[in-house]
Amino acid sequence: MKRILLLILVLGGLQQLRAQDPAIFNHYLVSPILINPSYAGFEELHILQANFRNQWTGFPGAPLTYGFNYHGPIGKTLGIGLNVLGENIASITRLRFQLNYAFRYQIGKNVKLAAGFSTEFSNLQLNNSALDNPFYEAGDELIDAFNSGESVLDATLGLYASFNKQTYIGLAFPNLIVAKISDIESGDPEGAFFKFFIFNVGHRFEFENGFSFEPSLMMRQVMNVPFNLDFNAKVGFLEDRFIAGLSYRTGVGGALGVLLGTEFEQFRLFYSYDLSFQQFQQYNSGAHELTIGVKLGRKK
Repeated sequence: MKRILLLILVLGGLQQLRAQDPAIFNHYLVSPILINPSYAGFEELHILQANFRNQWTGFPGAPLTYGFNYHGPIGKTLGIGLNVLGENIASITRLRFQLNYAFRYQIGKNVKLAAGFSTEFSNLQLNNSALDNPFYEAGDELIDAFNSGESVLDATLGLYASFNKQTYIGLAFPNLIVAKISDIESGDPEGAFFKFFIFNVGHRFEFENGFSFEPSLMMRQVMNVPFNLDFNAKVGFLEDRFIAGLSYRTGVGGALGVLLGTEFEQFRLFYSYDLSFQQFQQYNSGAHELTIGVKLGRKK
């Protein structure tokens, strides 16, 4: 019985980490690079930012996600990015290293297109502290296998477009390598390749006195995660010196989140808090997410 309880905790954490591959952070509203590699260098600025998310606050072994991201332009058409992520849940840790490459094209004055690709290496490992758990029994093959770690190589293809600097559309295809390997191993004649996607679209309305309103939509179908649909609304005051937003996510139980932030000159700061409508919500205090970053002007 003890072994069963330990396996439930370990495998539950493993599944949670695998299910968070794309769009771990909800702040893709202000940082599209989090879900689409083609956004690297799209703003013609060098952007450095740090992200932190604490989910299921107050619950033992709750997921903690933290990351550092840089992306910027090289010349007139190229863009590069580097993303380093760490994730902890229960006794499981994962480190992810992602490189983004993008090509952007300006068509006239009003249309801008980009195509990008990312390669990712991740390592999933069971902490040594799990072996000290009183429920652990020496010689358990499954626990010992994960204690030595599991490495995965994956890739994502992305497309992004902006029209009149107000309307934007993004499409990304994650899990390309993992999905292909899954097709080969399962022998599925239809295959899962390109069945997984992240699609987002939005429009920014600008008014007098520095006021803006930006509704957006995101659809996500990725491996090991139920289909999600996000409805978002973001407003900016005084030329985005103060930003507020509201999001509703469908899926398992659904979730509601609020966003507060600022973009003042080169500095940017965002905080969000969300609650799910699942019964599990009664055992935790929701999720907190924080983004701190700077935007640096492009060198001539």
